[in-house]
Amino acid sequence: MPRVTTKGQVTIPKEIRDTLGIEPGDEIAFEEAEAGYKIRKKEPTTADGEDPFEKYRGSAESDETMPDRMRRLRSEYPRDVGNDEDDESEGEA
Repeated sequence: MPRVTTKGQVTIPKEIRDTLGIEPGDEIAFEEAEAGYKIRKKEPTTADGEDPFEKYRGSAESDETMPDRMRRLRSEYPRDVGNDEDDESEGEA
């Protein structure tokens, strides 16, 4: 059974963290219930209480696969191959 430290801290058992999806850095909330308190993971919010990810929802809609999209965004697509004229003129400069 977990114990409260002198600083008021308690270690949440791993089984409960896994069930609630709680990871290091997450915020949790204690809600008063009839038989005591309930613990729940808080959803991320900004200082004004808004969902910080809402403005990005749907912005990645595309027919591309995620790896193709990331390559394009990182400019990792290979150069066109087989254009010998361009290769020769680059070496003559």
